[in-house]
Amino acid sequence: MTEASTVRFYRDNGYVLVKGLLSREEAAAYREECHAVLARLRRTDPTWGSARELAGRPTELRHCHDAQFYSAAFARLMVDSRFTDLAAALMGSENVQLHHTKIFVKPAEKGSPFPMHQDAAHFPHTRHTVGAAIFHFDDAPEEKGCVRVVPGSHRGGPLPHIEEGGWHLPLSEWPLEAAVPVEAEAGDVLFLTYLTVHGSGVNRADEARTTLLIQFRDPEDAPADDVHHSRGQGMMLRGVDPTIRGG
Repeated sequence: MTEASTVRFYRDNGYVLVKGLLSREEAAAYREECHAVLARLRRTDPTWGSARELAGRPTELRHCHDAQFYSAAFARLMVDSRFTDLAAALMGSENVQLHHTKIFVKPAEKGSPFPMHQDAAHFPHTRHTVGAAIFHFDDAPEEKGCVRVVPGSHRGGPLPHIEEGGWHLPLSEWPLEAAVPVEAEAGDVLFLTYLTVHGSGVNRADEARTTLLIQFRDPEDAPADDVHHSRGQGMMLRGVDPTIRGG
């Protein structure tokens, strides 16, 4: 797709899969870096309680917040113009500011799912420019628990979420299996608005699913609540922060 058609698809549907933004060789190197970082950290499992209910069996998830503070490889990726120029175009802003980053690894055969939700429920903003870029460092077919989306759901604005078990939408009203699977290959990047309803299934494959999430915003889009702080939040990935005055 051209940049114009990519932007149009994103704004109409609330998501767009950008094929081959990274080469498969680059993706493989980042995959190795993700697993090396996680191997150095204390093991934690952020699986939501409701996700275990959804899976119907024991599952696991490995993750790491603020990946750029553990490896310079991710600091370089955050300011790669292939990513930042496209993020700017999707938002319609010259300036791209960091909200947070996360490594997510769904282990082979038992990687935890995510019930359907909007990211906006976790860190609401006033202008709703916030977006996510999910970098795929290995192939993510449906069998590996790829992301699933509800196209156009961003147009309904913020929805009420259930706090118990992980801050998600009602499971009966938003079944995971009814959402559209977005299968991806290593090097692809899935962009989502933070109002787009999405989730992901269980990884049943014999290989882990490895991704990096970069959440970004227009610096003029102020948080609506004082929540979800992270190290490096507010770092400019592209352009300038026009809200800064004086010194």
